[in-house]
Amino acid sequence: MRNYDAFLLDLDGTVYWGQKEIPEAVDFIKKLKNKGLRYLFVTNNSTRTKEMVADQLSGFGIPCTPDDVLTTSIATASYIKSRKPDAHVLYIGEQGLKQAMETAGFSYDEEHPDFVAFGMDRQITYEKYAKACLAVRSGAVLVSTNPDVALPNERGLVPGNGALTSVISVSTGVRPIFIGKPEPIIIEMALEKLGTTKAHTLMIGDNYDTDIMAGINAGLDTLLVHTGVTSQAALKTKRVQPTYALESLSEWVL
Repeated sequence: MRNYDAFLLDLDGTVYWGQKEIPEAVDFIKKLKNKGLRYLFVTNNSTRTKEMVADQLSGFGIPCTPDDVLTTSIATASYIKSRKPDAHVLYIGEQGLKQAMETAGFSYDEEHPDFVAFGMDRQITYEKYAKACLAVRSGAVLVSTNPDVALPNERGLVPGNGALTSVISVSTGVRPIFIGKPEPIIIEMALEKLGTTKAHTLMIGDNYDTDIMAGINAGLDTLLVHTGVTSQAALKTKRVQPTYALESLSEWVL
């Protein structure tokens, strides 16, 4: 195991399961804090604000402030801002995306937007889809927070943001720009936020197809923990292996 200066951590399945913390992860993050090592929580969840995420983590006893959280909503707003600071945006999503767009200072525009920003929306309607499709057909750039096609909950796997976004892309024939994992865009933003380099940063997650592939696509070393989605058996089927694979973060020596 190499020594790293900074760590990017996934949340669900890595740090907690829903509303229950993973004790080994909590202890690991506390050790990072005590040693003065930098870390950032990187999540594909676009529905929650960074304050909401930080509150949950703090409730688990994890040292965390809102500045320690990077959501796909914040990353999506940053992406748009870097391309057109005064953009007019039609954004569809929940509280996390709405706050990120407002904080960035974008004008909400249903008629002539420069971008359509789409995030997970559990109150999605036909009319919202119609407005998004009309805007994209008129030339608006389609940006989606993440490509997750399914999300696990207590009932099983339910449609994720990638599945919802596909309605717009199938209707218009326009491929969205995805920001979240496994795309490298959000990882590049995370590195910039932490002020660290790829060579000195480790990406940690439980899902090979999102967390680990995001690290690989961005050129980072990766650590897969078998506390969530990807089992040992499933990992063996992958052509490109993570740098490290452990049962839990208790096995990592700092």
